[in-house]
Amino acid sequence: MLTYKAMYKFLDEGVHGEVLDFPGTITFAENLEKARRSLASAIVDMAETNLINGESLPIPNPQLTDSEADIEEPIHLILSAASRVQILPDLAAS
Repeated sequence: MLTYKAMYKFLDEGVHGEVLDFPGTITFAENLEKARRSLASAIVDMAETNLINGESLPIPNPQLTDSEADIEEPIHLILSAASRVQILPDLAAS
């Protein structure tokens, strides 16, 4: 499990969410509950993308902060491993 830092900012239109120490992981929703769920999904998507592209995950930095944030809190990324098996047609048998 990696623990990053999420921030939320309340705007007139809804709630902006961002993972401060995982660049590009942002979201926007109509309320805090939806923003939290959306940001949790976004960090999983970003982590999967990094790994598929052979890139490392950012190192969590609990010292990061955003002076404009209304809420800052930890967000946890739980990693799980899976294997994929692909069966290709036997070209020698053709």
